Amino acid sequence: MKREKRGVKEWNRGMIGNMKALPAGYEKLRDIDLKNNRREALLVNGTAVVIAVAMTLIGHAAVPVQTLFDMSRAPAFFARFGALLIGAAAYIALHEAVHGVVMYRFSGVKPSFGFTGLYAYAGSTAYFNRRSYIVIALAPVVVWGVVLAVVGGLAARPWFWVVYLIQISNISGAAGDLYVTSLMLKMPEDILVCDAGVSMTVYSRK
Repeated sequence: MKREKRGVKEWNRGMIGNMKALPAGYEKLRDIDLKNNRREALLVNGTAVVIAVAMTLIGHAAVPVQTLFDMSRAPAFFARFGALLIGAAAYIALHEAVHGVVMYRFSGVKPSFGFTGLYAYAGSTAYFNRRSYIVIALAPVVVWGVVLAVVGGLAARPWFWVVYLIQISNISGAAGDLYVTSLMLKMPEDILVCDAGVSMTVYSRK
């Protein structure tokens, strides 16, 4: 009984991150589908482009982008582009892996992973409260943002853009996560979110 009361108290404070089933008294508040909602898709993609352009200009001011295309040493040139392709592909998987790890950490429910042909995703059948879902949404951009900033700072000058382009992908690619976070902050504190990966449903108390 004491444990049950403690659990309810922690849930009300937003400390418990999930429910494995939707509690009684909750009803659907709204759906969020950044893939099929044209207006939201344009907003998110437009924001991503603006971020990418701005970061490219900032990076060029620090290290001219021409250094990436320096062919004075052909083996090094091809090594850089090979590393960029491998790193970009690995980043996509690692980004979703962070989403999945945090989902599992909060819920104990094994996440699912997939690829739509346009983007990769991580999903879960659990219901996350607002605080936990915001952490889930922002975890990859924060974790990999720090890692890539450190690696980029240590990289030799010709390799700067290899790391920085992945960082641009990290920050601009998080436009959807940032948009969803902004929506969550405007919603009631009692919401529960079920993220299927390609879309999510938000529930609130009746």
